[in-house]
Amino acid sequence: MTRRQLLALTCFWTSARAAIHGQHAPAGSPHIPSQPQPLVGDADITLRIGEMSLELAPKRTIRTLAYNGQVPGPLLRAKRGAPLTVDIWNDSKDEDIVHWHGFHIPSDVDGAYEEGTPGVPPNGRRRYAFTPDPAGTRWYHSHAMAGRNLKKSTYTGQFGMFIVEDGGDPGAYDLEVPILIHEWDPHFTSDGPMDVEFRTYSINGKMLGAGEPIRVRQGQRVLFRILNASATLTHRLALPAHRLNVIALDGNAVATPRQVPYVDLAPGERADAIVEMNQPGVWILGELRADQRAGGLGIVVEYTGAQGAPRWLPIPDFAWSYAAFGGSAAAPEPDGRHTLVFRALSDGHHWTINGKAWPKTDPIVVRANRRYRWTFDNQSANDHPIHLHRHRFEIVRFDGQPMSGVWKDVVVVPAWKQVEVDVPTTQPGLSLFHCHQQFHMDMGFMTMMRYAE
Repeated sequence: MTRRQLLALTCFWTSARAAIHGQHAPAGSPHIPSQPQPLVGDADITLRIGEMSLELAPKRTIRTLAYNGQVPGPLLRAKRGAPLTVDIWNDSKDEDIVHWHGFHIPSDVDGAYEEGTPGVPPNGRRRYAFTPDPAGTRWYHSHAMAGRNLKKSTYTGQFGMFIVEDGGDPGAYDLEVPILIHEWDPHFTSDGPMDVEFRTYSINGKMLGAGEPIRVRQGQRVLFRILNASATLTHRLALPAHRLNVIALDGNAVATPRQVPYVDLAPGERADAIVEMNQPGVWILGELRADQRAGGLGIVVEYTGAQGAPRWLPIPDFAWSYAAFGGSAAAPEPDGRHTLVFRALSDGHHWTINGKAWPKTDPIVVRANRRYRWTFDNQSANDHPIHLHRHRFEIVRFDGQPMSGVWKDVVVVPAWKQVEVDVPTTQPGLSLFHCHQQFHMDMGFMTMMRYAE
């Protein structure tokens, strides 16, 4: 990293911190209490932020922040529509905040400073109360700004899966297996546009071969709930000789479940896939890229009675597309439209929406109980995983192809392409809109959606 790049990054981080603490807060932002409120009774869920030593593999231990001394954080479950309370205790030296990703909950508990959610003070605690909705595979993670500090926010072990149940079943299965992908040892690239690279990878907090295998029996139907908890990287995950029947994306049932040879997930995306265990042996469920598998991105799947070294086979050619899981019904005419243009500044690492970078971006103004069509126009050479807090949206056109029936809260907008989504405005309050690539978000790629009075 050059001194000029470092200076630009430092200046931006100072501005971003000022925005978080109110100097550039959007009009109508709720007041952020400076002191925690009293606790009454026990919470339904307790998470504790603290530093830990994580053994990724024998003789490969790192220090990271985590929840409850484990990576991933605890697998949480709750009933849709049943109110719950969550206590967050912060044993670290910095204030932090937990975002409940994919939930339709009020702004003051969603987990974004920009929306008015109060953070968790250092060596303190905060209680949040909300009613989980909608059902499906959700997750939780730190939503702090990281800037140039690669030991904060989504670069750390502060992530976990949260399954919201409603009594419905997305498909008959015999075994449920969470799969959480993450990377470690982040560092800035030394040449070209500044970006973040990693040396080590894990699934469920272990490098390939270091943890316990997933043990299955022939004939079982296994539901894999797959989450890309990466700070910056997209991953393609496959189980050689098997097909993954994708039944939900981002926790939302798809219109057309489809068998595919791999799933392709950007940061923040999830896929629920059922696999028929019909190829006995010892296999690697892992990343298609060999260098990342060698760096740890995989987990062993072992059939009962099978022995030998885990196997990897070439994966069939396949073009991943959201449209494969959608329908052909025409989307209804929207009540309004917005166009959002994404561009990089000339320095190659600061980002703008409609020509402005956070905290100077213009808000997206909507009215309640409408359906708005948003056009994402990516005028850059990078793919961007776009996330809208507190809402989900239907993809209605992807790179010129009409589609329907795929509802998400993160959508990848490919380089130099356009994507159109319809957003039902059913959750009044401030909602953060940003790229889920951590470094892009930190470098200005976010704005607010707000409801008109």
